[in-house]
Amino acid sequence: MAGDDGRPYDAVADTLAGLGWTSLTLVRGRREPDEAPEVRQVLRSIVLHISPDSLRWAQWVLPDEPFHLGNLPTAWQVSARSDLAGPLAQWSAYFTPEVPGEALGAFLTALDARDQPALPLGGPELVLDVVTAHGWLRDVDQPGTGAVDPTFASHLRLGEVPPLIQDGDPLALLAEVGEAVLAGWQAWAEPVLGAGYLWAASFSSSVPHDLVAAFADSLSSSAPVLRRVLPESTRDRLLRAPAS
Repeated sequence: MAGDDGRPYDAVADTLAGLGWTSLTLVRGRREPDEAPEVRQVLRSIVLHISPDSLRWAQWVLPDEPFHLGNLPTAWQVSARSDLAGPLAQWSAYFTPEVPGEALGAFLTALDARDQPALPLGGPELVLDVVTAHGWLRDVDQPGTGAVDPTFASHLRLGEVPPLIQDGDPLALLAEVGEAVLAGWQAWAEPVLGAGYLWAASFSSSVPHDLVAAFADSLSSSAPVLRRVLPESTRDRLLRAPAS
């Protein structure tokens, strides 16, 4: 619930730079005839970070009119593919602003360390085991697919993915209305019930469980984090101490 320290881009970009990923800025704008470059109107801009093997990438999409998760705009889209033969991602994960940079960084670090980023490893218990080891509680009604932190503010659940979440599994594309859909991990923080989400994250159905577990491990950790800016909705619920 400590948020992203007002640095939704920089904290993640620093992690990716440390991993050796290359960054490219893609700009779309409007330029009038005889207009000087410095006054060009930029309409949309994204930053694309690509791993050295080009099998995984992360896009900063917040300025590009992204779709929403829980009424919050997506800020990062992370994707991976199994080989260079196909241009399409095997899976994607989406994160809104205020997702703690440590949790997203842990997800990206685990992704970077994988030889085969699209290969499934383990099952849902990997995710649930790491959060319950940190004191989270399994969902009473669905203990095999969900957990919540002891304050009932942060949640993890394996269930139906929201619309527009991209996944390479053909079944995700062919499902008709009313049919069973593939499940993916969803995470969110709602500090005050009914008052809106602080942040949300959505993992498509093919995201490997061990990568979600890396995200969940960092998210549920009680280790202190450095913050200069705290979310208004959780400021009074956080334990604070001066940085040493």
